[in-house]
Amino acid sequence: MMIFAVFGNPISHSVSPRLHNLALGELGLSREALYTRYELADGSQLISKFKELKLSGANVTVPHKEAALAQCDIADETAAKIGSVNTLVSRDDKIYGYNTDAPGFLRAIEDFGQINSALILGAGGTARAVAYALKSRGVRVCVLNRSEGRLANFAEYENFSWANFAEFKGGKFDLVVNTTSAGLKDENLPAPTELLRPIFDEAKFAFDVIYGKKTPFLNLAAASRLAHKDGSEMLLFQAVLALNLFFDGSLDEAKIQASMQKALRLG
Repeated sequence: MMIFAVFGNPISHSVSPRLHNLALGELGLSREALYTRYELADGSQLISKFKELKLSGANVTVPHKEAALAQCDIADETAAKIGSVNTLVSRDDKIYGYNTDAPGFLRAIEDFGQINSALILGAGGTARAVAYALKSRGVRVCVLNRSEGRLANFAEYENFSWANFAEFKGGKFDLVVNTTSAGLKDENLPAPTELLRPIFDEAKFAFDVIYGKKTPFLNLAAASRLAHKDGSEMLLFQAVLALNLFFDGSLDEAKIQASMQKALRLG
């Protein structure tokens, strides 16, 4: 039996087991594989817990994506460039790390249309994936975070700008992306209202990586009449890619997507 899991903290809200298990069932793989979730408080224990649970693969969510990169044996080139891993695969006694967040995000925002500039709120592993994805499409990116510390993550990226709340000078951006956990288990905004309102007044699109909840960030975007999305499609597309990686690319991604879309609707 192959066992897969998603690691995070918090993790009780995750619908990843529902997506993966329905897909495994409809692909005829439920007798040989199952998917669960594991709340992990200490990211430094990620790989030791992966091995202890005898996993064949795993997804990694907030706040352990950078720890996953640091601890895997071999990182895919894209994951290494991004600086975070959200998918782990055990193969030949080694743990391989991948990032499916970046392509998943790009597919999720396709119907927004042309985007020339973007403001990313947050500076963790998901922010790095989103920033990398947007830069790969030639988008001008600014990263905004509450404090200075994690902004150092972007120092090696070329042609990025970044600022903390106190230093931010504002600007005009087509797209605003929340990559923080603000609004997941509370009613907080990822940045002060007085900072976000003028940005939203000039923006066209808003995207929150949090899924399944109308967050304060998305409510503010709606009040500003922006086209907006939660993270459900990003979750879907990154999960499709991850499940195929678990099986060495041997699965039909169209079939995976159809099953996972059904699982999302069941929620």
